[in-house]
Amino acid sequence: MHLKQLTLLNFKSYDQAEIELHPKINCFFGDNGEGKTNLLDSIFYLSMCKSNFNSIDYQNIKHNKEFFVIQGSYNRNEKLENIYCAVKRGTGKTFRRNGKDYRRLAEHIGHIPVVIIAPTDSSLILDGSEERRRYINGVISQYNNPYLESIIRYNKLIANRNRLLKSLSKGESYNPDLFEVIDEQLGDLAQPIYSQRLEFAKKLSPIFQHYYNTISKGAEEVELIYQSDLQENDLKLLLKESMPKDRMLQYTSKGIHRDDLILTLNGHPIKKEGSQGQQKTYLVALKLAQFSFIQKLSGLKPILLLDDIFDKLDMNRVEQFIRLVANDEFGQIFITDTNKARLDVILEKINTNYKLFTIKQGQIEETAQK
Repeated sequence: MHLKQLTLLNFKSYDQAEIELHPKINCFFGDNGEGKTNLLDSIFYLSMCKSNFNSIDYQNIKHNKEFFVIQGSYNRNEKLENIYCAVKRGTGKTFRRNGKDYRRLAEHIGHIPVVIIAPTDSSLILDGSEERRRYINGVISQYNNPYLESIIRYNKLIANRNRLLKSLSKGESYNPDLFEVIDEQLGDLAQPIYSQRLEFAKKLSPIFQHYYNTISKGAEEVELIYQSDLQENDLKLLLKESMPKDRMLQYTSKGIHRDDLILTLNGHPIKKEGSQGQQKTYLVALKLAQFSFIQKLSGLKPILLLDDIFDKLDMNRVEQFIRLVANDEFGQIFITDTNKARLDVILEKINTNYKLFTIKQGQIEETAQK
């Protein structure tokens, strides 16, 4: 599977752009602020129905414009597929495949799998558990659509339960029957979500360790540890036991909405122990493991988007990474960099066909091809 042609209109920094892409390697060179990341984000958008960097759709429209359009033509299982996305201020989002509108955007997630590695991934290490849950949900949703539906329903129920808890502090009477109904539904949804997350973490961990050891040449020991309230007990019982605490806090303190993925380096949290290079290696290995995991389950090689990932990595680790992605396990790859000399070295080491583009002031020019 690969993206053959990409067309942009009023998307972020782009007035208009249309490019023909290589089925294997596509590299984009330019200074910071020229639009390299925006280009990768448009490809992510066509897969995930949203931006990787700004979840508010209308804020991705170019300034002083009323709408944006992204179109992509894909070769998917030897068939041509056209994906169309448009956002207009005040009217919402349109998503179409081969001219037909989706009834629900969730139906599209996973159809064109994608993995992005970007500097903003540092939030997985540095920020709170919400970022890591978002990562888990994003991966599982690309191969398990019912999981995504369950997450949406669960989050709506939690929001309703939290509103009820807040209302109690304003003097409204406590209705145990109403909470019992909500808790029953939460428990029914939470158990399969927990089971799928647990299975995901168990299967992802050895793949992640393989990639980390390959890139670092076994310099450190790493581990992923899935942590959940449901490891203690059934959610319905946990919600009942925590009700006095929840009424005091005015939010739901137990449940899969508080799950976490603990990231360790040599037995310690990488957030505290890891150097910038080690943290970058950790994130790259995590995303490559995500790639392999999705490929194995979907039968499709995800599109791999690499946004300025070589910064903070020494050349030894860069070279190990290049050897990994150059093999047949990976499909179409998009690479951005501000360092032309480094890109030239990378392309020479990859020793495969590619296209090289230069981006300047929102204009994309093909400058080399092999």
